[in-house]
Amino acid sequence: MKNTPPIVSPEEWEAARQLLLVKEKALTRARDTLAAERRRMPWLAVEKQYGFDGPDGQASLRDLFDGRRQLIVYRAFFEPGVHGWPDHACPGCSLVADQVAHVAHLNARDTTLVFASRAPQTDIGRLKARMGWEMPWYTITDDFDTDFGVNEWHGTNAFIRHGESVFRTYFINSRGVEAMGSTWSYLDMTALGRQEEWEDSPAGYPQTPPYAWWNWHDEYVLTAP
Repeated sequence: MKNTPPIVSPEEWEAARQLLLVKEKALTRARDTLAAERRRMPWLAVEKQYGFDGPDGQASLRDLFDGRRQLIVYRAFFEPGVHGWPDHACPGCSLVADQVAHVAHLNARDTTLVFASRAPQTDIGRLKARMGWEMPWYTITDDFDTDFGVNEWHGTNAFIRHGESVFRTYFINSRGVEAMGSTWSYLDMTALGRQEEWEDSPAGYPQTPPYAWWNWHDEYVLTAP
């Protein structure tokens, strides 16, 4: 590989890291400021009634909260017509699903995370068993996804219960989903990064089109370097 960075002494390496650390701390503070603004976003009342099929039968949007105050719904693409059907959900949604931590940590903060797709529950149960996923996963039966901004690609909506009412509090899609995945964060701290074409990397570094390398975790073909 050409155009590698200079090889330096331990003292020079630590000095370079300290310079970058200043910028990293500034980014952390900026992220905290943005999160504070998000907590002050206005709420949008959910007036329409929505229905889902779940492993235990029919459920309303309120039921998805599972008694907790907050709800996060990730709309995953697993349905007829999606690449991978019926054996897999789409590769991108599958990569997101692989990165969901144990939901007990969210539950401890009075928050429920669920996935929702248009696939029947029999197919969802089979997929979860194959891939080792344990998050609650519901079947969309109406216009929930299109009403909340996810008629294509992916998107994550946040809701809150206040009294008997439900409100939409935030929505993340496109590259915003990266904040919920550790794979990208791990790659970002490496010398080669994500190895995608959009990245600003030295000439000669390995790079491929974004999304093209994503695959189901049981179907990667790994080759020796």
